[in-house]
Amino acid sequence: MITEVPFDEQYEATTSDDLRILVVGAGIAGITVAQLLRRQGRHPVLIERSRNSETMTDDDHAGYMLALMPMVDPIFAELGVREHYREASVAIDRYAFHAHTGETLREDRLGSLLARYGEYRGIARGELITVLSAETCPVAFDSSLDSLAAPGSDCATDLGSATGPESRPNRVEVRTGVHGGENRVHSAGFDLVIIADGLNSHSRRLVPGGSSESSVDTAWGGWVAWAPADAETDRVDELWGDGFFFGAYPVKDRIGIFLGAPDSREPLGAERFVSEVRRRLTTVSPRIDAALTAVAEADDPYFWSLRDFRSAQWTTGRTVLLGDAAAGFLPTAGIGAGMSMESAQMLAASLEGILPSQLPAALARYEAVQRPRVEQAQSTSRQLAGLMFHLPKILTGPRELLFRLVSIKAALAPIIDLLKHPAGTDKVRSSDN
Repeated sequence: MITEVPFDEQYEATTSDDLRILVVGAGIAGITVAQLLRRQGRHPVLIERSRNSETMTDDDHAGYMLALMPMVDPIFAELGVREHYREASVAIDRYAFHAHTGETLREDRLGSLLARYGEYRGIARGELITVLSAETCPVAFDSSLDSLAAPGSDCATDLGSATGPESRPNRVEVRTGVHGGENRVHSAGFDLVIIADGLNSHSRRLVPGGSSESSVDTAWGGWVAWAPADAETDRVDELWGDGFFFGAYPVKDRIGIFLGAPDSREPLGAERFVSEVRRRLTTVSPRIDAALTAVAEADDPYFWSLRDFRSAQWTTGRTVLLGDAAAGFLPTAGIGAGMSMESAQMLAASLEGILPSQLPAALARYEAVQRPRVEQAQSTSRQLAGLMFHLPKILTGPRELLFRLVSIKAALAPIIDLLKHPAGTDKVRSSDN
């Protein structure tokens, strides 16, 4: 359970730890790594810019629907929340692909395809955060990282140098009361700082190499809304239209809806764009009808801009970027959240039994193993985005013919390859432990 615990109180609990760790950002990656480290007997300090726990789990702030690939199953098992996860989610088995006019072109048994590796399940992001924090999860809310400095450095951005005195911690300043409360700056020392505050990270700029990036901006976005659950709880529907995209993704007791459009269409507004989409469809299933109605009737639905991020450098001797702060995904392959959780598990494993003097080697080993996996999955997301959002109108028909002939197994081959060859925490653990 997420519990509000002030920064000073959390920091006091690190006194006896062999490795003092600060985790910046209590999203999926940050909570996962913090809870795994707590399972090791450590007391990582977890800070979060949001005002309180409600803004982390309600629909307006926590985000929307996620589909989790089987690579997350060992993480839930390690945290002891496997059954909680299953109760809070739904099994996804079928994937239905629709023509740009609405009729169903094909339906694949995606869940059955992935079953040999584990379960494929849909869950709301807020529910996932609740599952991950089922055991006590202290968080200092309304807090942000102001500065970091390596031992002996006078420069607040000279962080994590592996050449500094290895027995001394990084100096950090954490600001509490950032939303207008009792604004206060806390100075503290940490052996390791984990930056996990998301795609639009405020803290990444403080890390050497953190601002060096590549990114893809699709020039598309989409309105997100919830529709009532129907009888097809195990089926995802996608429609790659001519100038629009529609996706319906079941979670427990409801369906997450994404209606995509070029950024230039956002000023039109959700209701008018829904009317435009309806005019283009010749076949409207009950689910698509209910979903479009939900988007049109939603009160100021959020427009999600589709862009990603890839940092050129994940780790230094004393800092590490994690989750979306290291590699933020486009949603097109449905694997970003799963890779964030896998990375958190791998990072926690690399730190098990590690002393401060061993950090540079441990973090280098973690990045060498995990970064290629993450970038392989991210590249698949980028390739699918090209098919979904940047195809000329004249190629809409050939694309649909292609998807009549090419199986979902072929389309997701790089992702399935990751599942065939799991990360394996033994690859990042120190041989000295």
